[in-house]
Amino acid sequence: MITAFFLLSVTFPVLHLYHCLPFFRESEERKKAGAKLEEWMRDRGYKHEKGMSIVVPCFNEERIIETSIESMKTLAYSDFEVLYINDGSTDGTMVHLNRLLELKPCSVASLGKLSHENVKAVYQSKVFPNIYVIDKVNGGKADALNAGIEYSSKDLLITLDADTILTEKALSAVNQTFEDQNVVAAGGMVHVLQTKTDKPMSRLSLKMANMLVRVQVLDFLKAFYISKLSLVRFKALAVISGAFGIFDKQILLDVGGYRKTIGEDIDITLRIQQYIANHKHLKISFIADAVGYTELPETWKDLTKQRLRWQKAYVDCIIHFWGFFLKTLFTKPVSFFYVFETFLVGTLAAYAMTGIVIVNLINNPENSILDYMFFYLFFIFLFGVLYDLVALGMNKHHGFSFQKRDWFRLFWTIIFDILIFRFVSVYFVMYGSISYFFNKKWNKVDRTGRSYHKKDSTHAA
Repeated sequence: MITAFFLLSVTFPVLHLYHCLPFFRESEERKKAGAKLEEWMRDRGYKHEKGMSIVVPCFNEERIIETSIESMKTLAYSDFEVLYINDGSTDGTMVHLNRLLELKPCSVASLGKLSHENVKAVYQSKVFPNIYVIDKVNGGKADALNAGIEYSSKDLLITLDADTILTEKALSAVNQTFEDQNVVAAGGMVHVLQTKTDKPMSRLSLKMANMLVRVQVLDFLKAFYISKLSLVRFKALAVISGAFGIFDKQILLDVGGYRKTIGEDIDITLRIQQYIANHKHLKISFIADAVGYTELPETWKDLTKQRLRWQKAYVDCIIHFWGFFLKTLFTKPVSFFYVFETFLVGTLAAYAMTGIVIVNLINNPENSILDYMFFYLFFIFLFGVLYDLVALGMNKHHGFSFQKRDWFRLFWTIIFDILIFRFVSVYFVMYGSISYFFNKKWNKVDRTGRSYHKKDSTHAA
């Protein structure tokens, strides 16, 4: 029985492990121009720059907001605006925004199509005229994003977390992908901010990252370069990360904006997938060359908050979209993968396998312990190492590498991932699924307060 559950649990990871490999690239992935050629063509007027609105919801972000603003100054793109949505912060977020941007009141008309909490005032920066601040009554992240859509003026909308910073060429990569008129939404590549170096498009460092951050680095590489890349190719992506998402503004309006929920990024992606189900020429993409960095939790307390919220979001969406999933279970890849991979294998099977293990340990403890030790060491250990190594290989394929001194750290991180973090992740899934029905609070993760934009910052080598 336990062998059957194991084989079931690795079916989808093995599929993604295979399907993410470079020889499965689609035509649009192969024909992308290099960054230097793209820049040359744009500077000489051969490339049209699409207008982009970067929307950054902010609630109590005084510890990271300066890093965000500084990163906006480095973007090598001309036709973009930034909207910081102060969602009723109770700390010094608004004070910092005013100090850093030298704000002045301005008049900006809203579209009047999406509902959101009352906007108290709109400001424009005196020193950076393309940066605006929307000061509003607290309504939650989804509400703040709706306000950002309402007050944005460009055709493309980029949503970032306040602790996400974009690399210099990120918007150019976005512009290139959205030249395809059928692309209506996309996710960017998100690396871990604690690993950012002075060469953000080629080198990562684990020097200043603790073990918990390091294992999350592996987790992100697997999630983006294996799972998301594979799912996009299957046309089954269910989550455009809230840390860095890109959308055609019109489709956000067509689907009614963001729903107030604990997982607004999953929800909006699935509603766009519903829309695409009726407009079959449209598609969602993943832009590996559009790179951002986001801060990850450094303590078990904050990691638990984040991962429980993620699991609650998955449960919320399986309930909210159940009718759509059942109707299109065998006709739409997104429904098939969400129900079978995320819900049945990723969630329900965790309870079943845990129950089987406990029953066997109670009824036949001596033989069961030996059997499970051998089973785990031989099968799961071997597969876990392979999965981690492929993720590191895909990271290198996309132009990123770790320093030589990091390989020893990576070795111990892989061991930690397989022997400890995998079991903790199962706990997050099981506990988060149950707690969804009793507690739907957001549980915001604390920021570290580091000044990542400063050269003497201790976050990276």
